[in-house]
Amino acid sequence: MPKIKHYDTKKSICGCDEAGRGALAGPVVAAAVILPKVFWHDKINDSKKMSQKNREILSDIIKKNSLAWGIGVVNMNTIDKINILNASIKAMHLAINMIEKKLKTEKIDILLIDGNRFKQYKKIEHKCIIKGDGKYLSIAAASILAKTYRDDLMKNLHKNTPIYNWSNNKGYPTRKHKEAIKNHGISKYHRKSFKLFEKQYILKF
Repeated sequence: MPKIKHYDTKKSICGCDEAGRGALAGPVVAAAVILPKVFWHDKINDSKKMSQKNREILSDIIKKNSLAWGIGVVNMNTIDKINILNASIKAMHLAINMIEKKLKTEKIDILLIDGNRFKQYKKIEHKCIIKGDGKYLSIAAASILAKTYRDDLMKNLHKNTPIYNWSNNKGYPTRKHKEAIKNHGISKYHRKSFKLFEKQYILKF
């Protein structure tokens, strides 16, 4: 029996996941995906357990085969205003809203949310599943889309601020990223509400 499976083949399932929640810089990105009930790909898994190359290949496959997919992006300023949990949920709502605009006859029966917290979206039923990206196909697919989309955003931001090496660390708190903050201060892309160090470093960009 494969570890990843469809949640329910009789209902229209929309899987949702986010990327970038634990980063020190850059936006949080969420994806929502509705897969055909007959769709299967044995390489789809939690995006964190996959290589960048495989994520990129599967991202194209998911987009081409899904009934609909959507992306939601919430920037650093909003994260600082409403906190990262609310920003992550807001990004999911934006992604779901994008899907709803694409759907013609299909409707969403249930939202599968990776994690343990969510705010009701309209009147659609939802279920929060801890580590859902390693359990259900639609959430795993969403995790791949969110991760690849955000990685591309961070690579573009890297061009403006190469000293932080975001093309490699994607804004996460690696040792070199923290050293760059100590040496050069923070950029306008850093999340000011996050405790980067015991004292906050001044804005340099």
